Amino acid sequence: MENLEITECRRCGTCCKKGGPSLHVEDMGLVEKGIIPLKNLFTIREGEPANDNIKGSIQPAAADIIKIKGQGNSLVCGFFDYKNSICKIYDSRPVECMVLKCWDTSDIERIYSKSRLVRKDLIANIDGLWDLVEEHQKRCSYDTIKNFVSAYNSDKKIDSIKSVVELINYDKQIRQLIIEQGGLDIEILEFLFGRPLTETIGMFEFDEEIKNYVRNSRYNIKLPCKKRNPDASEKNGYNSKAQGAG
Repeated sequence: MENLEITECRRCGTCCKKGGPSLHVEDMGLVEKGIIPLKNLFTIREGEPANDNIKGSIQPAAADIIKIKGQGNSLVCGFFDYKNSICKIYDSRPVECMVLKCWDTSDIERIYSKSRLVRKDLIANIDGLWDLVEEHQKRCSYDTIKNFVSAYNSDKKIDSIKSVVELINYDKQIRQLIIEQGGLDIEILEFLFGRPLTETIGMFEFDEEIKNYVRNSRYNIKLPCKKRNPDASEKNGYNSKAQGAG
């Protein structure tokens, strides 16, 4: 009987189809050289609920987690060539891809949450841009959102609803500003500011009243109809089991 036990990489593409890797400090050169352009990345921001593959649960991200986007709305890594079943940047692939062995996960577990690349590493020296990103992170932090959720269940309900609406609108406006006045590629927005709050706000325990208020506000904000589950999100390989979202 044929021995089907895997002991070496067959380059079958299975791990690539489960989501793009998170980047580490060792991968900075790949971004700086343009091998992995910023438009191919997105950021899971500090405090954002994310799937921790080591702990096997949803945990707030301790810091930025920068990942390679998926293809369209699928989990498949953006650098995976479906037709030829190869990685387009195999010789310059990120460190997680190099150490990942589907038959032995000890190496990926060892580096999983260590020395992760963060936005500041890549754009701190760009005049004005890092200031915008840092200000957005402060105003739209997930700790702030959690505080609004708590206030919603108190006597400050109305103030909480208004604050959430203002926060979502600010997130929307800064993205428009950076494109219209900064002339930047729209595809790098999810690297700079993470996923829009209109998408991630659904991960929090708001009831229909606050959702309706937000949808009907003067800002014309659209929200998902159902609560988002970080572990089930299909966008950009968010819940990669092989290489980890967070």
